[in-house]
Amino acid sequence: MSYIETPTVYEVNKSERTDVVGYPSFARIIDGIQKALFNRFGVPYELYASEDTNFEYWNLLEKDIQNGSDQVTHVASIFEKIEKRTFAYAEDEETPDYRVHKSILNNVFAYEEEGVALARIPFFMEDSSGIMFRNCVFAIGDHQISTFLKNVRVRAWEDSRTRVTVFTDSENGTMRKEEPVTRAFSRNEVIMESELKEDIYQSLDQFFEKDRSFYQTYQIPYKRGILLYGPPGNGKTTLVKSIAGSVHAPVAYWQITEFTTSDSIEEVFSSARRLAPMVLVIEDIDSMPKGVRSFFLNTLDGATSKEGIFLIGTTNYPEEIDPGLMNRGGRFDRAYEIVLPTFELRIQYLERRGFDAFMSQSKIQDVATLSEGFSFAQLGELFVSTALEWHQKGEVDVEKVIQGMQTEHHKSKKGDWMSPNKKMGF
Repeated sequence: MSYIETPTVYEVNKSERTDVVGYPSFARIIDGIQKALFNRFGVPYELYASEDTNFEYWNLLEKDIQNGSDQVTHVASIFEKIEKRTFAYAEDEETPDYRVHKSILNNVFAYEEEGVALARIPFFMEDSSGIMFRNCVFAIGDHQISTFLKNVRVRAWEDSRTRVTVFTDSENGTMRKEEPVTRAFSRNEVIMESELKEDIYQSLDQFFEKDRSFYQTYQIPYKRGILLYGPPGNGKTTLVKSIAGSVHAPVAYWQITEFTTSDSIEEVFSSARRLAPMVLVIEDIDSMPKGVRSFFLNTLDGATSKEGIFLIGTTNYPEEIDPGLMNRGGRFDRAYEIVLPTFELRIQYLERRGFDAFMSQSKIQDVATLSEGFSFAQLGELFVSTALEWHQKGEVDVEKVIQGMQTEHHKSKKGDWMSPNKKMGF
């Protein structure tokens, strides 16, 4: 990125007695930005309006700024007395540390080679409630803006393959965050019935094949939906993580909350369509607020709402799901029950987890028998407790550990936490 001396668009004029509100002020700022762009590049830039709710180009601009890309030029700052630089903690770096860089707010940036400029212009509320902003896009012409947006989509698709896009519905709208895939789960790490596992992955691989003649030959819409249901802790999340790490496509998670609205539903599916072909995971789909379930179902029924989207819904409480999700084709095509692990699957998990560090193979067989009714999550906790006791004492009474876990699990199911003559505490 170029860090040369740049102008300020709007400077304080002490003789002025009017607030920076209304059209005259906005026009003055836009005029100043266009002059700064012309003075820098020698060509006129036009202002383009956008009613687009997805701003992939702003996300990419932020990454380019943080990474110091030479493709981005800082053209000007907008207001003199508003911060022009910012800092952030780069937690996903190999050596996490703070980074200082230009702020997107209150600055004008340009992709000179593509003939496009972006400016996030602050504006001030009359009631002094704070600073808001307006996103503005400038370009040399229609061809340049069209080419730029096409390239953005390609970049966003490729970039999303190394990160998981997380949508969370909040009181202030849908929050979007991109999280790095810190550890990709392989398909071998997914422990489930072989026939079920093969069916799910076969469906995925077929969907993301480069040759999509299958869908054209049989006139099948290019969309797919599966629903994973069953008690918690039995591998639904691990399965989804393995999918994220093994398909050649972007993956997005959508965390539904009590703040989910028809607007947030439309925003998430609109973003997903832009990343298609992709995987959209809806965690705990049963928590969809009742007031928007009809809108959600209608969205799934839309002719293009799921085009290119492999939809995965998960729930621990299938009885809470709207029957319309499970009983109508085109919404979720298949529903798979992820049950408690069988004796054979428990053996497989115990061996893979590393219980042989504490006990013999015959003892592992005993543990698999005693742990009947345990989920994979509980078997994982059993390993931690066993390893801790082994580390501290050099021996372990695994039967006693299992009995203690069973007792606590029984209490949690009944809500009976207090034993007679005992107090809960730490």
